[in-house]
Amino acid sequence: MTYDITTDVLVVGAGPAGLSMAALLAAYGVDAVTVTKYAGTAHSPRAHITNQRTMEVFRDLGIEDAVREVATPNELMGNNVWATSFADPEIARLLTWGSGPERRTDYDLASPSAMCNVPQHILEPVLRAGAERLGADLRFSTELVEVSQDEDGVTAVVRHRESGRTETVRAKYVVGADGGRSTVAEQLGFAMDGEMGLGAAANVWLEADLTDYTAYRPGTLYWMCQPGNDYWVGSGTWICVKPWTEWVLLFMYDPAEGEPDLSDEAVVARARATIGDPDVDIRIKATSLWQINHMVAERYRIGRAFLAGDAAHRHPPANGLGTNTSVQDAYNLAWKLAMVLRGDAGEELLASYHDERQPVGRQVVDRALKSVQDMLPISKALGFEPGQSAEDGQRALDGLRAPGPVGEQRRAQLADAVRLQNYQFNAHGVELDQRYASGAVLDDGTPWPAPDRDPELYHHPTTHPGARLPHAWVEKDRVRLSTLDLAGHGEFTLLTGIGGEPWADAAGKVAADLGLRISVKPIGAGCEYADPTGDWAARREVGDAGAVLVRPDQHVAWRAHDLPDDPAADLERALRSVLDRP
Repeated sequence: MTYDITTDVLVVGAGPAGLSMAALLAAYGVDAVTVTKYAGTAHSPRAHITNQRTMEVFRDLGIEDAVREVATPNELMGNNVWATSFADPEIARLLTWGSGPERRTDYDLASPSAMCNVPQHILEPVLRAGAERLGADLRFSTELVEVSQDEDGVTAVVRHRESGRTETVRAKYVVGADGGRSTVAEQLGFAMDGEMGLGAAANVWLEADLTDYTAYRPGTLYWMCQPGNDYWVGSGTWICVKPWTEWVLLFMYDPAEGEPDLSDEAVVARARATIGDPDVDIRIKATSLWQINHMVAERYRIGRAFLAGDAAHRHPPANGLGTNTSVQDAYNLAWKLAMVLRGDAGEELLASYHDERQPVGRQVVDRALKSVQDMLPISKALGFEPGQSAEDGQRALDGLRAPGPVGEQRRAQLADAVRLQNYQFNAHGVELDQRYASGAVLDDGTPWPAPDRDPELYHHPTTHPGARLPHAWVEKDRVRLSTLDLAGHGEFTLLTGIGGEPWADAAGKVAADLGLRISVKPIGAGCEYADPTGDWAARREVGDAGAVLVRPDQHVAWRAHDLPDDPAADLERALRSVLDRP
């Protein structure tokens, strides 16, 4: 059969997952075509929190600086505020995203990259430009109509939405990054596990200059909870799009009572009530409805088809994990496709994508839903109840400020409820500590280090096989680099130390025998990379003569605690195991 387009990988969708996949495949030299039914990138804010791990992926792609140029920096993200309106006295405040003095050092020590706030309609053009600069073939206004697969490849039909013309595509693999209504998932039989429609919400994208109420307490989220309005998380959550003049006002509603009035008059009245200042001008840009889902694909891979991003996991925006998990899906899969297509790895390497990322997807959807549910204690602490009148709600709120033991108990209850929100807004371990167990990791037989602090709230660096490579600052030619800068770039990296010179010879021999690129980076006094503060020595968990083998996605594939009798044999055995090379 003759096909209009023949390629190695067909990527369907050009959101954060699809664009990241397209950029990474281009960087790795893979022949790929990316199609999307949309005419361009996202046209509304949608997801916005961008965590350190995702910024590390962008750093590896060479676009971190470009993302940071258009983002709101971490120092303007920190204050989560609860109040009845912007103009009213605030009820509570929490410092978030590692911005508070108690957590800032944790975040600084964990990564060379800082979190930032970059709404999706601002991020995607940067991702697109980076992908195109790397040579990615992106085809907009091109809709997937049909897709099927056989033992040898994938056949698809795409339609150009402007002309109506259809083309047939033949690819060796397909990646469905086409969102929550994924055509790839539906037509290729991917089953989902979970529940849909657990809650309903509205977004109102608007312009309003709130500088007077926010510049002195800069933040990403401002929660407005008014007496007499206790549906789920209060009267409205203000999400900063552009400091301090552009916002998304999010509010929940009960579908049993019908859809909310989204006329300009109605949403302006809601916005004005939660601002509390009648003199602020408000301009509505767009409105939309969405629902809370709790879904994850049972399989991330079926044959030659893979799911990534929202096609694989659908969950509320709590914890800000949506775009981040999507980008990291692509980072996990892209290098594996590249190595299998080049013949550097066996087909079984691709099985590790499901084994590694599906548990992450399940963890993310569970954590996000739990965080939404954990907002309820704040309403209870405020004394708000469903069906309560505004007068009764105000009396309950006034009681929170009353002197005496009852008021003191109420305030303690509120403090506990606010502290619980750390599991949503300072969940550093959830953001960074994704640990893989699969055929693409060769365990060294040692137990994972026991956490000395809450593993959801705190990052625990380790070089245990399957972990993300710990960040430490090293130095070469008076230039400071992260250990993460030494790895990635589409190839395996072997980190060695003082007395580890035989590892370089071993890596050269193994690379030649297997036809691989293996970069060797010695770290320590007198080595190519200095460790002046001893940070790497404190984190590496192997001896001076040991070695840490790092995958292209910066996760540890294998490690040796000391120099073995035959380092080349050990290294080759590890790589053959990881890459399914008998």
